[in-house]
Amino acid sequence: MADPLLTRACRREPVERTPVWFMRQAGRSLPEYREIRKRHNLFEVCRQPELCAEVTLQPVRAHGVDAAVMFADIMLPVLGMGVDVDLVENVGPVIERPIASLADVERLRVPEPEESVPFVLEAVRLVRAELEDEQAVVGFAGGPFTVAGYLIEGRPTRDFVKTKRCMYGSPGVWHALMEKLAATFAAYLAAKVRAGADVVQLFDSWVGTLSAEDYREFVAPYSAHVLAAVDVPTIHFGTGTAHLLEDMAAAGGDVIGLDWRIPIERGWEVVGFDRGVQGNLDPALLLGPFERPRAAAVRILDAIDERPGHVFNLGHGVLPDTDPADLRRLVELVHERTSREAAAPSPALGSRT
Repeated sequence: MADPLLTRACRREPVERTPVWFMRQAGRSLPEYREIRKRHNLFEVCRQPELCAEVTLQPVRAHGVDAAVMFADIMLPVLGMGVDVDLVENVGPVIERPIASLADVERLRVPEPEESVPFVLEAVRLVRAELEDEQAVVGFAGGPFTVAGYLIEGRPTRDFVKTKRCMYGSPGVWHALMEKLAATFAAYLAAKVRAGADVVQLFDSWVGTLSAEDYREFVAPYSAHVLAAVDVPTIHFGTGTAHLLEDMAAAGGDVIGLDWRIPIERGWEVVGFDRGVQGNLDPALLLGPFERPRAAAVRILDAIDERPGHVFNLGHGVLPDTDPADLRRLVELVHERTSREAAAPSPALGSRT
């Protein structure tokens, strides 16, 4: 039985077409998801495996993508660590007691996923059972820096002043927190793989706020620990990271995710051609006439020129106002333009076909 298309592309193996999936494809833009959210909040959806699996599978049916990314929130694993998180509409994660001292860190647990998030693992199993063999299950975790930032700041921010004050002024607190987060996320992703995830992505949304020097000192070892914890292909993604791509690649990832701020051919050159890249259409282009995202997608594919290891995706997540029909048109466009015969070994002399 052949591995899923996305898995083979991540390994830079020959594929019959370029795989397509979208970050944040599960939910947000789909009317059927909005109907579910009228009755359940995000954590309630995640805690009901059948419902979580349904939300995860909705975009596979609607868009024809090559992978189902598990519906979840990056703060989900920290609930098992003993952190109270409230997901506030139009704000994001709000922490009741932000991390401010070493004592706060010492109170955090490193939970066993089978005990803390059994519902997530059951949802992975349900999704894997529903998909075709060539479709992949993508499990993801938030990057240690991004989640640490939320825990210290207490809510989303764009400047991370408290976070950087902790990094520079209380490095013992910072590194102790990052060690626990890395251990928790490594176990979380490994459990998802055991449950059936074919690929995992480390989603470090805000790491681009750091300098390269700070990234190497305060983040890279912990991201490397998480990415090394699984034996399936890994995708390493952040936004605003053009200046960090070389260091992110050094930290790990079979595929490095690129946002829309850097031309894909330039990003791949920085990352190195010994691994794949994912990206990198600006998701905002899908808010206008389809001619614009179509032209941008064609430019990306022309720049790639069929080099093995490309995963087509957006440069960040699907925006809520995106027309689902345009996402399907984009998938069809990429599939049509990249359809090809996958390289296969010739039958042995005398074999019967």
